[in-house]
Amino acid sequence: MSSPTNELVVISKSQPEEPVGASPEQMQVKVPVQTKLQLKLSNITINLRNIPLLSGLSDADMGKVKADLRVRHFHRRDVVLQKGGIGDSLLFLLSGQLQVVDVTEDGRAIGLRMLNEGDFFGEIAIINNTTRSASVVAQSNVLVGFLPSATALHLFSHSPAMANMMLKHLASKIQRDSEFRALLSINNSSRRIFAFITLFKKVAPGNLEVVENLPTHQDIAMMINTSRETVTRALLQLVQQGVVEKDLHRLIIRDPVALQKLTDGAAS
Repeated sequence: MSSPTNELVVISKSQPEEPVGASPEQMQVKVPVQTKLQLKLSNITINLRNIPLLSGLSDADMGKVKADLRVRHFHRRDVVLQKGGIGDSLLFLLSGQLQVVDVTEDGRAIGLRMLNEGDFFGEIAIINNTTRSASVVAQSNVLVGFLPSATALHLFSHSPAMANMMLKHLASKIQRDSEFRALLSINNSSRRIFAFITLFKKVAPGNLEVVENLPTHQDIAMMINTSRETVTRALLQLVQQGVVEKDLHRLIIRDPVALQKLTDGAAS
C-alpha cells in the first residue's frame, strides 16, 4: 500500500470532490503538507492549460490527458527518474524544480540541466522506445505528472498543436545542448561560471536580465565541472563589482556588458 507522503490522489471529473462545472483542463490533487505536528492532505487545483505543451489541445484531447494523468509528490533529493529505467511515461513538472543528472564511469554526478515548472521531460525514451538516458532528481518538493506513453504518442501523432510544440522543443534542445558543450570546453573555471549565467539568463518584466530559480552553488558546480568554492568566489566577485545582484532565488544582472566581457575573457 503506497504512503500518502509520495503518492497523490487524483480526483477525477466523476468524483463529487471536484467542483461542479470544472472545465476539462482543471483537475484537483491532494497534496501532502507537512506541519509541525502531522502530515495532512490539502486540495489544490491544477490548470493543465498552463502547461505549454498541452495549451493547444482540444477539449476532447485535454479530457483524455486529465483522465490518464497521474500526479506524484517527491521530496527534495528524491530520484524522480532513474537512468536505464523503462520509458513508460511522459512527465510534466507541475511545481518545484528538478535537475537532470548523469553519472560518469568513475562515479561522479554531472548535472546536465535544470527543469522548471511547466517543463516536460522523458520524451526521448518514449519516441525512440528506449530506456531513460539520464536520471532526474528533485531540487525541492515537487509535483510531477505522469502521462502514459500510449496517450502521449497518440497526441504526438494526432494533435498538430502538440506535434508542433514538440518539434520546436527538440530543435531548441539540440541548440541548447550545443551551447552547453561549448561552455564546458572553456578551460578557465571562472569564465565557465560567467558563461553559465549568460546562457541561462532571461528577460524579465522591466527589461531586467535575470537567472530565475538559481541553482545552489553545489548544483552549478556539478553542471559545469568545477568546485562549489570556485562558484562561490566567482559569484561573490560579480556581486562586489556590481555586475549582478542576488534577489531571493534569482540573480539580477545589473551590468550585462561587463558580464559579457568577463565571459569573453576581455576583462578580469
